[in-house]
Amino acid sequence: TWKDVLEYSKANPGKFTYATIGPATTNAIAMELMARQSGVQFTHIPTKGGGESIAAVLGGHIMAMVESPAWAPMVASGQFRLLMVLNGERSKKWPETPTLKELGYTYEFDSPFGLAGPKGMDPKVVKKLHDAFKKAYDEPKVAELFEKFDFTRRYMNTADYQAFIPKLAKEEKAALVKLGLAK
Repeated sequence: TWKDVLEYSKANPGKFTYATIGPATTNAIAMELMARQSGVQFTHIPTKGGGESIAAVLGGHIMAMVESPAWAPMVASGQFRLLMVLNGERSKKWPETPTLKELGYTYEFDSPFGLAGPKGMDPKVVKKLHDAFKKAYDEPKVAELFEKFDFTRRYMNTADYQAFIPKLAKEEKAALVKLGLAK
């Protein structure tokens, strides 16, 4: 359990190792904030992505990985144990797994996917791209893949996403400031 991780980390400062795709990424920031709030020290091991992280955990080179659900098939097969989810809602696939807030942390992390283009992009091009991606998003095979990898499906139209991004950037900057990583 996450409680076991914290107890181990208190008894063995810096010996709990975890992988993300790099420092200053959402997942690395989340782990650093959790460590600080919990009064423990973790050791971050950057990797090149899910495949490398999975291999490192299975090989016993690191203890955990923190990533988008590349781990889902490993959890489903019983080779990994899901300790928590970083976003605000429990997983539909693993509803017994707690969220950060349920574990007593004061924040949540969400990494939505979006498509962006250059400032001043022709609105006709924006609409054409939106409509094409929305059509693909609505395809049953895409929904099936979201389900397989336990991604939350959350559609936002162009205006909603444009309003959402500055709010998300502000929250992430506040986390970076708290960690002393903001310039």
